[in-house]
Amino acid sequence: CISDSLEAGQRANADDVRTWFLVVAAALVFFMQSGFAMLCAGSVRIKNVGNTMLKNLLDACGAALGFFTVGYAFAFGGQDSTDQTTFIGTTQFFMRNDVDFSFWLFQFAFAATSATIVAGTLAERCQMAAYLSYSVILTGFVYPVVAHSIWSSNGFLSASNSQPFMGIGMVDFAGSGVVHMTGGATAVFATMILGPRKGRFYDARGNPLPKPKPFPGHSVALQMLGTFILWFGWYGFNPGSALLLGTNTGAIAAVCAVNTTISAAAAGMTALFTNLFIEERTTGEAKFDILTLMNGCLSGLVGITAGCATMEPWAAFLVGIIAGWLYLATSHFLIRIRLDDAVDAIPVHLTSGIWGCLSTGLFSSPRRMLDSYGTD
Repeated sequence: CISDSLEAGQRANADDVRTWFLVVAAALVFFMQSGFAMLCAGSVRIKNVGNTMLKNLLDACGAALGFFTVGYAFAFGGQDSTDQTTFIGTTQFFMRNDVDFSFWLFQFAFAATSATIVAGTLAERCQMAAYLSYSVILTGFVYPVVAHSIWSSNGFLSASNSQPFMGIGMVDFAGSGVVHMTGGATAVFATMILGPRKGRFYDARGNPLPKPKPFPGHSVALQMLGTFILWFGWYGFNPGSALLLGTNTGAIAAVCAVNTTISAAAAGMTALFTNLFIEERTTGEAKFDILTLMNGCLSGLVGITAGCATMEPWAAFLVGIIAGWLYLATSHFLIRIRLDDAVDAIPVHLTSGIWGCLSTGLFSSPRRMLDSYGTD
């Protein structure tokens, strides 16, 4: 009896520690909102800083309300009561019926991150009412449908489904697809609908400019601050996701943190020196571009998010290198097709998100897969 009591106490303490760390990880992920805000503020002209900051705060508020009312229910409602495959959840609206608050907070932070990706892309040309409506709808329905499909045990692509797709399901450990591809794809369609900023690709009469007009941001310092805050927050994003596993969470979190660091560094350096080489060959001048370095690092962070727990460090290095190249290629491609992305969110989040999901299938280690998902 005494041993049973001690064992029960230890389990309760372990659950309390896990809950506390999950709340801390959620706070780190939510702190990324300030990183996005600083990055967006530095990337726009000074007259539009207030407008951009307001949109970032609206993201957090709209995401909280959308996820509280219906978003969480659609994404994860009822997943513990049935093992049937469903399109969306159907219970726990307004956080009723015994919701795990720490899990809700962690998933809300992810939903808010997906929503705020679009804020930078649409900088300087979106009405506030329309943006608030988008934020609520994305976190209330669009994102939850994707999250349910891949992360809920009832989702048809979920690796934790009782009958996973093709025997394994989709492995997206921390959200290259669920979070970043969703936000990036939304940014593409929103940019196409709104069109470019005035004077970016066309003159006052609507005639195409022979060369796109650059709209440089007013503060590189704010952009750099935002980049470092995002990198810091990613240690809650990727290692924090290990807390959702039942066992061996500390070791898996450490692997996630190491792979996150290596991929970000490799992508940033690859993008920087590749751009340096291209500029030297095309203009005759070698110039280190700090914006390329920053966005390259972010691309590496997005790219490793899906497989951060299932890859060895050498694979994270390769993922980062390719993410840096893909970022540069996509950024130049958007300019060629005259799609105005104010902060290069589409190359960073959509392209690198796609690459992250694909790279997980290419580079995952059987040993790491067994540790994280119980199968190789």
